[in-house]
Amino acid sequence: MTAVEVKNLFKSYGRKTAVKDLSFSIDTGEILGLIGPNGAGKSSTIKIILDFMKPDSGEVKVFGQDMNEAIKNQIGYLPEEKGLYKNLTAIDLIIYLASLKGMDNTLAEKKADVLLKQTGMLESKKMKIKHMSKGMGQIIQFIVTIIHNPKLIILDEPFSGLDPVNTEIMKNMIGSLRDEGNAVILSTHEMNQVEELCDRVLMINYGSEVLYGDLKEIKSRFKKHSVQVDVEGEIGDIPGVIDKKDNKGSVELILEPDTTPQIILDRLRDRGMPINLFEVTTPSLNEIFLDIAGGKHE
Repeated sequence: MTAVEVKNLFKSYGRKTAVKDLSFSIDTGEILGLIGPNGAGKSSTIKIILDFMKPDSGEVKVFGQDMNEAIKNQIGYLPEEKGLYKNLTAIDLIIYLASLKGMDNTLAEKKADVLLKQTGMLESKKMKIKHMSKGMGQIIQFIVTIIHNPKLIILDEPFSGLDPVNTEIMKNMIGSLRDEGNAVILSTHEMNQVEELCDRVLMINYGSEVLYGDLKEIKSRFKKHSVQVDVEGEIGDIPGVIDKKDNKGSVELILEPDTTPQIILDRLRDRGMPINLFEVTTPSLNEIFLDIAGGKHE
């Protein structure tokens, strides 16, 4: 089922075009990574989806409908700029904000306890927000975002301020939300998190799509004509290899245009060399991002 469908979206602020003819969709049961340089139009796109502001033209459908109050209650939104009531305790804040989404207080507290325990925050439920670290506040904000069981979750820089342990906890929870059939839009600068979590990626620059599609297919499309190898002993000269680059314990072999990885593997085997690693070189999403955004960003 399509959770969000965006068609030919345009949005300008005065003479500046923030979103330019942008079209994409996200299905239930998947995570879409929304990436791009600062000022690329990510925040404007999110605000239009949430109906915080209107586009100049174009169409947004959420679960096949125009935005309405019933649809809003099916959405969980974690903004980049946080605005928690600092004088409330964590549990009071969670229950209050859950009530705004129509949750019964007793049910909200029961669900809050489960989520607080899951995030290692149960002992801090009576702590006031103003006494919490940035990372603790981020966890509370995340709990508020998902407590009402939204079917569409939009997360803007969700890992900001988190230590590695809490980052891993949140990543696992986001993955579980996807596995339960929810749609997740993840906007972040942390490419390694997008690479680990997302099924599809939308990269925008100057408000326009520059890359969109299945993450595995994108990485395959940008793969280099080279292989990473780790062998015992000196590789020496290999026919079909035009250059070598050391790479943290392995060696990248740059191949001639008509040489396949299989040919190189066979030639290494013919030498009787123990092979610890042999794989086609695939750039990280960060490398692809820097290549595309860097090339298009004047």
